[in-house]
Amino acid sequence: MQIDVFTLVPHAFAWLTEQRPLAAVLGSELELRLFGYRDTTPLPNGQVDDAPYGGGPGMVLRVDVAAAALDAVYGGVPDHRVIALTPQGRQLDQSVVEELAGEERLTILSARFEGFDERILTHLCSDAISIGPYVLSGGELPAMVLIDAIARLQPGALREGSAQSETFSADLEGGFEYPQYTRPPDFRGWRVPDVLLSGDHGRIDHWRSDQSRARSAR
Repeated sequence: MQIDVFTLVPHAFAWLTEQRPLAAVLGSELELRLFGYRDTTPLPNGQVDDAPYGGGPGMVLRVDVAAAALDAVYGGVPDHRVIALTPQGRQLDQSVVEELAGEERLTILSARFEGFDERILTHLCSDAISIGPYVLSGGELPAMVLIDAIARLQPGALREGSAQSETFSADLEGGFEYPQYTRPPDFRGWRVPDVLLSGDHGRIDHWRSDQSRARSAR
């Protein structure tokens, strides 16, 4: 799978590439390419945004800048999916992640401050994703969230079986994962449930199923 990210701050992604699960699949199952709008902008002095028509605070990523970036890499708007990261997009959830992880190529456009000229969304993008009903200063963090969620679904990203019974998995009927505990068994009087120390795997499985259903029903 290939993911291309267009951003004002490509260096912001450096730490992500060093962390699992992305680090485990980079160069094999997944290729991540980062492109800076300033590298291909047709405007002088690296300009990429401008004040909004009609007035108001903030700066808006220009449509000619976004188009020039796509032209430089693809020779125009690519045939594969181009995603804008915006609060107006469809809400990211595990089903959307699985849908996107099935693509061979994805392009992600991020902006900062006031966001995109609307013509970018209308004419250059084929999809729009939001990671939640709140506002951030830029699309870099949402892009990282999306990349991480997709990367962990690639073969070899996680240890075998790690994702089998996690939150939203089929094993848990799409619900939340059960509570997890580790050593010590008693800390400040806060005890691990006795069933988990019993060694009775049938009881443990039943307890975990009950806990998952209870959490998911809240």
